Amino acid sequence: MKIDVRLDAALADVPRAVAELKDAGVAGTFTYEGPNDPFLPLAVASGSGLDLYTNLAIALPRSPMHLAYLAQDLQRATGGRFSLGLGSQVRRHVVDRFGAEWTKPVAQMREWVLAVKAIQTSWATGEPMAFEGEWTRHTFCPPLFVPADVVAAPVLVGAVGPRMTAMAVEVADGLLVHPFCSEASLAQTLAGVPPEFPVVGQSIVGVAVTEEELVTATAAVRSLIAFYGSTPAYRPVLDAHGWGALHEELRQLTRDGKWGSLPDAVPDEVVETVALVGSPAVVAEGLRRRFARCARVALSTPYPVSVEALAELTSLAR
Repeated sequence: MKIDVRLDAALADVPRAVAELKDAGVAGTFTYEGPNDPFLPLAVASGSGLDLYTNLAIALPRSPMHLAYLAQDLQRATGGRFSLGLGSQVRRHVVDRFGAEWTKPVAQMREWVLAVKAIQTSWATGEPMAFEGEWTRHTFCPPLFVPADVVAAPVLVGAVGPRMTAMAVEVADGLLVHPFCSEASLAQTLAGVPPEFPVVGQSIVGVAVTEEELVTATAAVRSLIAFYGSTPAYRPVLDAHGWGALHEELRQLTRDGKWGSLPDAVPDEVVETVALVGSPAVVAEGLRRRFARCARVALSTPYPVSVEALAELTSLAR
């Protein structure tokens, strides 16, 4: 099992960070659509020798043409080790944060994936660009604007619900499961996914080699679970265990502006069911059990993991 870790470093520190990850035995690193652009750090990391991917870049606010150019730039810079991971986010972020259109997210995501792949195919084969969809259209690209040495980057889709998952299996090159999951909810998500279809497993992880590290990791993991648990899109994970009432409680706390109270509302049972927390040996065993069908797993670690803990985990997970 290959272990991937989020690239969470300021741009100036990226070379040091990826060197440490590589020394720790990590196979790949990824970025997400957070307080910084997800593509620029990967460009800085492109010479690291690690597999790189966005996990996730929000698709709908970006033109498929922009995404295709970014994918090609990173694919060439990494020597073919880049994958374009795309997600839909939720309506409020797409409309009110990014100022983009959200009407039929599954259908729009399907069209974006097909458009990116059609653009890359046109560039690689020289066939005329002729993609026309409901929301986007790409029918013009003179030779001057065609990248050199095109090798299509795989397009991965992040999915939570059954419709988005089915769409990913239909048109994408792989599926990124959400880290807010349990064994039960993951089984539901993957129920209709063919066993041969590539799936990148993801888990909220708290791995530690000292008691002090474990306290820090557990607190950070609990806070992240509280945030996800308060979001309606992720309620099915709690519902899979009969914990729908916890979502309502967390949701009300956010409505009341009591964000600091969220972690205290999450019981230990929920933390132990959703996250994998403990020593490297405990976490490695949990990853193998939960993601037996996955060739690689991305760790969601909402705190600075020590290099020692990471190295031991990657060694045990192989």
